[in-house]
This record gives sequence, C-alpha cells and structure tokens, in this order.
Amino acid sequence: MSKLKTLSSSDKTVRRTFSEEFKQDAVSLVTEQGYSLAQAARSLDLHPNLIRNWKNKFMGTQKDSSQLSEDEKTELKRLRKENRELRTEKEILKKATIFFARENP
Repeated sequence: MSKLKTLSSSDKTVRRTFSEEFKQDAVSLVTEQGYSLAQAARSLDLHPNLIRNWKNKFMGTQKDSSQLSEDEKTELKRLRKENRELRTEKEILKKATIFFARENP
C-alpha cells in the first residue's frame, strides 16, 4: 500500500495571498536591511524567487519615477561597498572580542 496521496481534479491547492505592505516589507529586508534573498525568504517562510519577483516589480516602479544620475550611481556603489566592508570589519571585531575574552579570565 502506498502512502502517497494522488491529486484528483477535485483537489485544489490553496494559494497564499499577500498584501502590498507585506511584499514591500519583505523586499525592504533585502534592499535596506542587508538580508540575502535566501535569508529573507527563510525567515518569512517563502520561496526566494517570490521575493526576487516582488523586488524586481518594486524596483522597476521606482526606476520609472526617478532615474539616478551617473554621479548618484557611482556614489551609491561606493557607499554599498563601504557598508559591506564595515559589516565585515564589525564581524571580525566581534569574533576577536570573544576570542580575547576567553583568554583572559
């Protein structure tokens, strides 16, 4: 006897629906708070492609309303790189603090 359930034409899958506010909050986890798509999706129990699609939708809408100049794009790229470096340095300092706290009782 097989324990697998076969789907008949009368079985319906229930699709979850999400409000626009929820979608924007999910996208902001990635764009503003530095989460990866996978991390944000895991924390919200979603598939990463769903958040990626929402992000593309919202970012497309934003780009239409206000294009960034070349100077702004360059500065944004520089600031994102600096932010990434600072986060890495912060993690290294956290690990060093823990290491030296264990050495000195």
